[in-house]
Amino acid sequence: MAGSSMGTLFRITTWGETHGKGVGVVVDGCPAGLALCEEDIQKYLDRRKPGQSKYTTRRQEGDRVEILSGLFEGRTTGTPISMIIYNKDQRSKDYSAIKDIYRPGHADYTFDMKYGFRDYRGGGRSSGRETIGRTAAGAIAAKVLAELGIQVFAYSRSIGPVTVDPQRFDKKVRDENALYMPDAKAAEEAGKYLEKMIQEQDSAGGVVECIITGVPAGVGEPVFDKLSASLGKAVLSIGAVKGFEIGDGFSAARSSGSLNNDPFMMEGDKIVKKTNHSGGLLGGMSDGSDILFRAAFKPTPSIGRPQHTVTREGRDTVTQIGGRHDPIIVPRAVVVVETMAAVTLLDLLLVNMSSRMENVKNYFAGIAEK
Repeated sequence: MAGSSMGTLFRITTWGETHGKGVGVVVDGCPAGLALCEEDIQKYLDRRKPGQSKYTTRRQEGDRVEILSGLFEGRTTGTPISMIIYNKDQRSKDYSAIKDIYRPGHADYTFDMKYGFRDYRGGGRSSGRETIGRTAAGAIAAKVLAELGIQVFAYSRSIGPVTVDPQRFDKKVRDENALYMPDAKAAEEAGKYLEKMIQEQDSAGGVVECIITGVPAGVGEPVFDKLSASLGKAVLSIGAVKGFEIGDGFSAARSSGSLNNDPFMMEGDKIVKKTNHSGGLLGGMSDGSDILFRAAFKPTPSIGRPQHTVTREGRDTVTQIGGRHDPIIVPRAVVVVETMAAVTLLDLLLVNMSSRMENVKNYFAGIAEK
C-alpha cells in the first residue's frame, strides 16, 4: 500500500489496523535536542480516544503510547522516533455479520475493488483508529512549533445545525465540554441535538475550524507545495472530511475584489493587513496573519437504522450495523485536524530554512563558531 507517509523533512509514516495488535507511527526528521516524553504525546491522544462521553463510541481503549526509539535521556536524538499504541478492546465478532456486505458510506466496496479483499473488522486501515498515529506525530510537531512561538488551536465550529457564536467565543471553554466547542451555550444546544440523533439511531456531521498564530510570512513553496495546498491535502486525507476552505473560503466566490482583498497598512515598522479574508495565506505562502481554515466532516456512516445495500455476490439486501460507533466524528477529530496542521506547518518551516542564501550562511557560520 502506497500513501502511508507524508512530509519532506519532517516525515511521518503511520501503520496498523483497527483490529490488529496495535497502531503506530514513525517520525523522521525531528530535530535533535527536543525535550520529549510519553506524557507530551499522551495528552493529545487522550483528546481523541474513545469512551470519553455518550457522544463517542463505547469502545474502551486507554490508548497509552510507548516511545520505542529516538530518545536518549529525555531528548530527541535526531534519529527516527517510533511509537506504538496497542489495541486492547477489539470485538471483531461484532463485524462478522457484515463480512460479505458493503456498508453504505464506508470504504468496504472501494477496498474490495482495489485489493480483491478487505479487512471487514472495523475497516482496517480506513478506520478512524488510523488517526492515532497522526495524532502522536502531530503532538511532537506541535511541541517544536510551541518552542518557536507558534500555536495551533482547533475546535468544533458547528455540529449539525448548531454553530459557535463569535460573540461568545472563548478558547478556555473548549476543553470544558465533551464536544470541544469554545461556546458553552452552543455546546449545550449541540448536545440536545445529538441526543435526538441517538434516539433516532442516526448520526450528525459538523465543521472543525483551526487557527494558527505566530507563523512568520513566507512559509510555503509557491508552486505545488503551497502551504494552502499542503494543508488541504493533510486535512482532506483524514477520513470523513468532505470539504476544506481557507479564510472566507467558498463565500469569497460571492464577493468582489474590492471587498475580498485585504488592504496592507503599517503598524509601527511592521507590515500588517487590515482584514484577513485570505485566511493568512497569499500565493500559497503565509502572510504573517493568523492562518484560518475549516474542515467539513460528514455524518458517521455507521448508524443503527436499516439501510439498503448489496453483498459481494451482487445480491440486494438490507443491513443494520451493530457494534460500537460514534454518533458524531467531529469532537474526536478536533485534535486530529490540529495535529495534522502542525505536521504540515513544521515540515514547510524546515524546508523554508533553505530559501535564502543568508539563512544557509548563518547556519554554517554558527557551526564554525562551535
